[in-house]
Amino acid sequence: MFKTIADPADCEVRSVIWFSNAKKVKPAEIHFQLVEIYGENVMIDGMVKKWVRQFNDGRTNVHDEARSGRPSVVNDGLIAKVNEKIRENRRFTIRIIFDEFPQISKTVLHEIFTNRLNYRKLCSRWVPKMLTDVHKTK
Repeated sequence: MFKTIADPADCEVRSVIWFSNAKKVKPAEIHFQLVEIYGENVMIDGMVKKWVRQFNDGRTNVHDEARSGRPSVVNDGLIAKVNEKIRENRRFTIRIIFDEFPQISKTVLHEIFTNRLNYRKLCSRWVPKMLTDVHKTK
């Protein structure tokens, strides 16, 4: 029995497919070997066949190709401006900040508050998550 490798990188699995395909191993056997080494959830049989077909068509790159996507409007400068608005008035709603920054959706603003700036709502006031003892006594 082989040692199972957990959570492999996609390019690692594709490299195995590329190598096995170069040795003229059939896609079904490649899939069987992948499942044997990487576990059941590594890749479905259809995807193995798709990658074998792409490698047979001349593809040599095992990494993902760059895809166009929607550029993020959130940057460090914008986060700093949002933080300034929060510090001006801690008793705000997301709707008030949304009126100040209409280019950002409410869900992205909430993500900035909670994940980027580490604020949370406490007694109708936004405060930093990491409170010191001095903050707690105030």
